[in-house]
Amino acid sequence: MTTETNSVLNTFKDAFAPVTDALKNFQNMEVPEAARDFVKRGANTAKERAAAIHTGAEKVTGAIETAVAGSVSETAKISRSIQQAMYDDAEAFFAGIEKLASAKSLNEAVSIQSDLIRARGEVAVARAKSASEYVTKLFTDGAKSAQDNLSKVVAFNKVA
Repeated sequence: MTTETNSVLNTFKDAFAPVTDALKNFQNMEVPEAARDFVKRGANTAKERAAAIHTGAEKVTGAIETAVAGSVSETAKISRSIQQAMYDDAEAFFAGIEKLASAKSLNEAVSIQSDLIRARGEVAVARAKSASEYVTKLFTDGAKSAQDNLSKVVAFNKVA
């Protein structure tokens, strides 16, 4: 009975040996240099375009800020922060593509992708915390300003 079981098991192993070998080789399959170079060139071109768009957006924001003062300056700061965040995200994305393009195996690519996702998650948490602190500061400053203005109005009414 044991010989019969081993025989069936060996036959099964022999039948699926090509599939097993293919899966082992797939993990270590090398990505052709030409493909990696193509992706790197595309990422560099996109990176340059993102930098040009960022420069143009900076100029537009500068013109808006010059044209209108006061509360718009806060809006301009927010706009710049958003533009910078978008530019930083684009830079990180293209840097990630370059890293992925340099991966020589599927395992290396998966590892790089995991690191990139983890880093982007940390950035998102930091941005959310920063935005929360900024909004809190704006509300605090606004409330303080409103309180000061109300005090002035009350004091003016007492005099009158």
